[in-house]
Amino acid sequence: MIAVVYSGSNYADWRLADRGRTIASFKTGGINPYFNDEKHIIQLLNKNINLIHHAEEIKRIYFFGAGSFSSDLKNTVHNALSTFFKFGKVTVDHDIDAAAIACCKNKPGIICICGSGSNAAWYDGRKVKPNNYGLGYILADEGSGNWLGRQLLKEFMNETLPANVRKKFDLKYDLDRRTLLEKVYRQKQPAIFLSSFTEFYIENKDDNYLKNVIITGFNRLINTYLLPLHRQHPEASVNFAGSVAANFQDYLYEAAAGTNLTIANIIKEPINNLLTYYSNKN
Repeated sequence: MIAVVYSGSNYADWRLADRGRTIASFKTGGINPYFNDEKHIIQLLNKNINLIHHAEEIKRIYFFGAGSFSSDLKNTVHNALSTFFKFGKVTVDHDIDAAAIACCKNKPGIICICGSGSNAAWYDGRKVKPNNYGLGYILADEGSGNWLGRQLLKEFMNETLPANVRKKFDLKYDLDRRTLLEKVYRQKQPAIFLSSFTEFYIENKDDNYLKNVIITGFNRLINTYLLPLHRQHPEASVNFAGSVAANFQDYLYEAAAGTNLTIANIIKEPINNLLTYYSNKN
């Protein structure tokens, strides 16, 4: 039996399969070694009945997650998974590796994640090439759920939201400035809180003001990361993975239309493509 995992900071998608047959499909809380230590990860695993029930049967674990890009951070996840899955061989890689495999399989391409966070890279068909784009939710994440949340909260607290948008925001959240600042600056994992406001954009995606915010984020993502990669690899396909790219794909196509980029794939959840890929290898 194999386990394939694709994790952001908010939640982790799991698939358990045996001889090509899916045994279980479920979500847990996100596993990000930037925010979670080994103890926390093991506690999280011990709360899921599917994992408890199949832990000894699982022989290969393929984990891909946000934050798992350095040796130390990968080791945090690897050690926790190895402790829980005592008879399984664990592989840990970054979430952009998963997006590359899910979108491109063994073919070269430019890959971009745009979900709760954002990142982009060149994939040569075997490996994702290192870059400096993964600067996280404070310094980067343009166009992502986290970035969208930041824009919304800044405009709300600066009292510059259009009246109709502010009214909808007040009705949905009933939050004041003090509470928002407390949640952003004092609670754990503020990126999760910020990206939670993606739901508001989804519910009101036809509002012109919010549409412009979304397109502005996509433009920044494209201009900052994708166009430099495209200039280096002009013949490469451009591929997206992530909930924000998928939920607002019409706006993403609109943003890309003003450039030389042609989008080949937009995948909301890479987990099913990953499961197929690794089921065929085992």
